[in-house]
Amino acid sequence: MSSKNKKKKSAAREWLDALVFAVVAASLIRWLLLEPFTIPTASMEKSLLVGDFLFVSKMHYGTRIPKTPLQVPLTHQKIWGTEIPSYSDAIQLPYYRLPGFADVERNDVVVFNYPVEFEYPNDLKTNYIKRAVAVPGDELEIKDGDLYINGELAMKPEEMQFSYDVLTSRMLNADFFADYGINPASFMALSDGSGYIVFATDLVIDRLKESPLVTTVRKRIMSPRGEDRIFPDGMKMGWNRDQYGPLTIPGEGTTIELNADNILRYGSTIKNYEGHEQVEIRENELLINGQKVDSYTFKQNYYFMMGDNRHDSLDSRYWGFVPEDHVVGKAWFLWLSLDEFESFFNKIRWSRIFKSIE
Repeated sequence: MSSKNKKKKSAAREWLDALVFAVVAASLIRWLLLEPFTIPTASMEKSLLVGDFLFVSKMHYGTRIPKTPLQVPLTHQKIWGTEIPSYSDAIQLPYYRLPGFADVERNDVVVFNYPVEFEYPNDLKTNYIKRAVAVPGDELEIKDGDLYINGELAMKPEEMQFSYDVLTSRMLNADFFADYGINPASFMALSDGSGYIVFATDLVIDRLKESPLVTTVRKRIMSPRGEDRIFPDGMKMGWNRDQYGPLTIPGEGTTIELNADNILRYGSTIKNYEGHEQVEIRENELLINGQKVDSYTFKQNYYFMMGDNRHDSLDSRYWGFVPEDHVVGKAWFLWLSLDEFESFFNKIRWSRIFKSIE
């Protein structure tokens, strides 16, 4: 049949073909190479800001094969604008990661699946972003808010924040704080009216101390005592957000003795992330498939993640280690940044566009 006799595609068919091609291409890029991500919370400020739009590189650590391949393209947990699940767990594949060109290194900014969201398969849990402050084999400890790795003071991100009591001689407004780069979400009045709780970097705090309206600045460091939300058992260990550890990060091939202390530290990790059908934790005992185990060798690597906004971050201090099979990729670079407190063209933070993430 000559080309003249071929039936010409209708405009609707051409649009449909183009749409199918675009969806397939976008899905492949999103799965294999890059995935967009938006910063929704202040846990990484000021390193990353609420309203930052970034690309996550899946190439660095190697792309994961989807555990739940039956899924509506370009969705995550739900079909857009509905409460309808976007996937079926009728087929679940074993964990496998294509070769990458880097391992997760200490201080990398990493996107990962929220480990304790057990109602979803691993690859469909909510995406979080934090800094990998400790990697397998590291011993982590926090003393008076300062992080130590293997007995040495850890690298401090340039824009790392803590919370402070800033006492003032009179009430202050948002314009005062804006002059110091503190947005309305980063300060709140103390209940007694004496001042404010402020989340800020060391540099900003040094500037605030010079203000004639500021009388006292105190870092909000918790004294040594247990905090009930802390992993693995803050009250029993006597740990809190600012006084934590020492705790060694487990890795693939690491063998531990399952004494009472190690069962407390690592029992929930073995139970939840090591792929055993049945794990039971009793006082001073751990049973796998009904058999008491006296030692254990880990099957995968784990990481300890923390936000750079150290007093406004729910991270590994609260819910534990991030397993390797939950790692999505490396936060690579920003492509857009919008300030929720500005309007029109002032919303765009031009200086942050195409900024690399460190």
